[in-house]
Amino acid sequence: MRKPKAIIVGGSIAGISCAKALILAGWDVVVIEKTRGPPTGNPTGAGIALNPLSQKMVKSWLHQPDLLHNITLPLTIGQGIEHLRVLARDENFNYLVAHWTDLHGLIYNTLPVEIVFWGHLCLTFCISHDKSTVNVKAKNLRTDEIIDVVGDLLVAADGSCSSVRQTFLPDSKLRYTGYCAWRGVFDFSENENSETIQGIRKAYPELGNGVHVDLGPGTHTVLYELMYKRLNWIWFISQPEPQLKGDSATMKVSSDMIKKMHQEAEKIWVPEFARVIKETKEPFLNLIYDCDPLTLIYWDNVVLIGDAAHPITPHCARSTNMAIADAAVLGKCLERWGPENLHSALEEHQSVRLPVTTKQVLHSRRVGQIKLGLPTPDREPFDPNTASPED
Repeated sequence: MRKPKAIIVGGSIAGISCAKALILAGWDVVVIEKTRGPPTGNPTGAGIALNPLSQKMVKSWLHQPDLLHNITLPLTIGQGIEHLRVLARDENFNYLVAHWTDLHGLIYNTLPVEIVFWGHLCLTFCISHDKSTVNVKAKNLRTDEIIDVVGDLLVAADGSCSSVRQTFLPDSKLRYTGYCAWRGVFDFSENENSETIQGIRKAYPELGNGVHVDLGPGTHTVLYELMYKRLNWIWFISQPEPQLKGDSATMKVSSDMIKKMHQEAEKIWVPEFARVIKETKEPFLNLIYDCDPLTLIYWDNVVLIGDAAHPITPHCARSTNMAIADAAVLGKCLERWGPENLHSALEEHQSVRLPVTTKQVLHSRRVGQIKLGLPTPDREPFDPNTASPED
């Protein structure tokens, strides 16, 4: 019998995770990705945290499960602080952290190399009259050649600005949260004992074993260590929505913007942390969006996964974890129902994932509103400088 074939639009972690899960379910897979090749040290790929469930899933996809520990550090403690006064502490955090490109490479290297069409932009797709197949047109960005790919299933893993989602839900809009995030990865591999590193380790004794969330009035930061002598930091700042060009939520920053950001860091954060921010090469700015939860994530033989299905704020480290869970559940549903019952498989996938992702999106939104001191319907804005212990 002919193997069923899935076309996955998007070669980020959501897309390649889905490719792996579907191959294990007995499907042939083609991945269409507009970037020219596998990411290697992409500066806009920062740190990500894997929860225990994602760790288990990723290990099940690897030929050698221990390889996951070669690219990650454990986060056994989560800590929220205000001017080094501990506000909250979780001794059983039990996450692993990795650089985005390291995790992507780990999963990508388990796939047959020929299945990913790098440098191809998805132009259009069309479902056949009998709903049995879907045809995708894509352009080779090197040669401008148009190719046609026909499959039994189209999986949209094309991110929070998903063009596939827009086709079915033209009125579904991204919601600007009211804040942006400066992000950076500080590489100290060439000088492990610099004053900067000695200072930050003294100021944050749990570094390398925990994640630190620093809270200030209307702002907060996240700091943790990555493998290969790197520190990952995120700094959330309330501001009006900047104007973006293109469909990326990452904004190109000028030297003046970076200089101003450095000056603000020196005013707000402890000197040791401000110095790490100042010495980080190529910091970048993310505009933070989410989307009101969807009520449908599949139509005929097209399904959304990852950020295409549920754009989410980053406060609870859930985006990558949700994408990995989407991929794993979709693979199990397709395997259980078989290609002849595709509609039932997609219906089950939706019934399993939608209630969970809906709660996660709304919870992460609320966490962001509280941490940024933004108003919520049921509480006053939170200011850690004036909050009582009960608050």
